Amino acid sequence: MDLTLFFALLGGLLVLAFIANRLVRFTHVPDVIILMASGVLIGPVLHWVNPDIFRGVTHGFGALALILILFEGGLDLKLREILSHFGAGFFLSLLSYIFSAAAVAGVCMIWLQFSPVNALLVGAALGCISSSVLLPVLQQVNLRRELKVTMLVEASFGDALAVLAVTTLLNVASGGSAAPRTVAWTLGSSLVLAVATGSLAGMLWSYLLPVLSEERFWHVLTFAAVLLVYSGVHFIKGNDLVAVLTFGMTLSNFPTVRKRLHFDETTGSDWFSETPVKDLAGRVPEHSHNQMLTFHGELAFLLRTFFFVLLGTLVDFSGLRKNILLAVFCFAAILVARLAAVEAGRLAWRTFSSLERELMVWFVPRGLITAVLGIQVLEARGSDFAFLPSLAFAVILLTNVILLVGTFRARKLPQLAEAPQV
Repeated sequence: MDLTLFFALLGGLLVLAFIANRLVRFTHVPDVIILMASGVLIGPVLHWVNPDIFRGVTHGFGALALILILFEGGLDLKLREILSHFGAGFFLSLLSYIFSAAAVAGVCMIWLQFSPVNALLVGAALGCISSSVLLPVLQQVNLRRELKVTMLVEASFGDALAVLAVTTLLNVASGGSAAPRTVAWTLGSSLVLAVATGSLAGMLWSYLLPVLSEERFWHVLTFAAVLLVYSGVHFIKGNDLVAVLTFGMTLSNFPTVRKRLHFDETTGSDWFSETPVKDLAGRVPEHSHNQMLTFHGELAFLLRTFFFVLLGTLVDFSGLRKNILLAVFCFAAILVARLAAVEAGRLAWRTFSSLERELMVWFVPRGLITAVLGIQVLEARGSDFAFLPSLAFAVILLTNVILLVGTFRARKLPQLAEAPQV
């Protein structure tokens, strides 16, 4: 492709992403859907872009976009909110993933005559909600704050649960063992490491911000700190995505915690203030906090635009045609499992209305991690799983179409004065 044409295409996609993002309030169609549809159009339909060129970088784009989305979400979370809804969100994540993986495994055992372990490998790859897709949609749909935070917590654990399950099952399939106690210990220790490291890093960085915010490019330095937290927690086998969320939340909430504990008695010593001068109302302005949200929000917007378009270009129509019936049955199993999980946990979210619980059923998008895990299983287990990458893409498309139904159903909810950002 000619370099000038390539730049023109990128510029056009960014303009499209901006317009789609601004039209969400009128069309109620998340920009994620429009971006993926654009990728399908310029890739498999019109062949303007060769998807093979981008296969190696798509995973990196997705991971980087997700890191920024989670950090931005953490900056906008209040400690009381996350503590109030953490249990419900984690319970929904665990229950929904187990039910979905088991339901898909049941379909594969019947349809493909797979052994339980092989069937569970397919279920484990297809069972997780994509946080990279769901979190931007939650920002754009007018839901109550309680529902948004619960689903944000759920989405934050989705990718980690899928990776842990697929890795464990591959170990079992190759002759290893995975005792329930070992799996529980691995999950628990990864969460403890993530929360502890993210909190400590957030506290340390909040002490440095008053000095750093007086320098140029301090936003880029904060972005570097986010990447280091992610990489460091991944290296010590912790949950890297939860660590990034915790890092952002600590940066946003630690100054308030200090003041409530009377550790900070000086006037105007807010971590996110570039100047100690009070405004006319006697409050300390939080310029740095707002600037940080703006910078990382726009950077996340840029990266996720390219990520979702690239995801659309990777759709393989020939593979879809071969596995469409199996994909439909797996998709139906996912919806039934999601409904069962939502109904089984009604006590955990008893304050939600019946329509809000219905929306929890529709909001089950799969994304890049599903495709990546499908390829990982194929590479580890051989030709018996040759169908899995195409099946994964089919399920990704179907679950994102049903997500669109959920966003339209959300219009039936009582309108809030302002849709808060998660």
